[in-house]
Amino acid sequence: MPMTFILLAAGIILLYFGAELLVRGSSTLALRFGISALTVGLTVVAFGTSAPELVVSIGAGLDGQPDIAVGNIIGSNIFNIAIILGISAIIRPLSVNLQVLRIDTPVMIAVSVLFSLLLLDGTISRFDAVLLFSGIVAYTIFSLRSGERKTGTTATGENEKPATRMKESIPFNIFLIVTGLGMLIAGSRFFVGGAVNLATFFHVSGAVIGLTIVAAGTSLPELATSVVAATRKEVDIAIGNIVGSNIFNMLAIAGISGTITPLKVKGVGMVDLGFMLGTALCLLPFMRSGFRLNRVEGMVLLVIYGGYLWYLWPK
Repeated sequence: MPMTFILLAAGIILLYFGAELLVRGSSTLALRFGISALTVGLTVVAFGTSAPELVVSIGAGLDGQPDIAVGNIIGSNIFNIAIILGISAIIRPLSVNLQVLRIDTPVMIAVSVLFSLLLLDGTISRFDAVLLFSGIVAYTIFSLRSGERKTGTTATGENEKPATRMKESIPFNIFLIVTGLGMLIAGSRFFVGGAVNLATFFHVSGAVIGLTIVAAGTSLPELATSVVAATRKEVDIAIGNIVGSNIFNMLAIAGISGTITPLKVKGVGMVDLGFMLGTALCLLPFMRSGFRLNRVEGMVLLVIYGGYLWYLWPK
């Protein structure tokens, strides 16, 4: 049992710092090419912080643990909105960019519906996976083209606050990206191994472990990024990171994992998918109320997650 916690701890540390290096290197390169802070949050930072979910889900699929692979995606999406945006909004109310309100959040909701429909038969087939992956390609191209050298404006009329530009050389940032990816791969192997051991020891299904412990562990980079962004008033990155990460989780992670090996899921049910879709739907009215996520709405999101955990864990 002690070795299980050592594996989990080592995995979390490697996943966190690996994602930190990946995000630092990739976001700096993106900003140097003139991409707006919002677009960086929706794509580069969101995809980078979702790298732990990607490598963990691929590893779980290859290890014959499809419930962990898919549970990780669904659980991470619920955790990202209910916990990370909830905490970020409590720290500092988050102004909402018009693009996020009108385009990216509706896209996230539409993708959530598509993902849920594809899972009704309990399987992400290779055809389903290719369909999902084609969606992330289209979304990324659209986001980069619409955000190139563009200054965004929040719905409250505030100008977009660009992310801090670091001065390291391009080769150094490439080194950070490669090192970060290596740490993510190693961390995923440790973390999945520890999670499987934990599920076996407590006689809990792989789906529950994936929906909770694995999802929370792999969402640490999103949590750190959005909380730090909120404290620094980088609201576009704080919100864009979460919306972009959720889109990436469903389209890219399920797409890549399902292409490598079809995912036949048994432990993930309609209630889990309902919570994922429900938290996404909550964002629209919350964002439209004063065009910001306030502290009360952040607390409501935390309560929703508490209710989900109460339902999920065996009594």
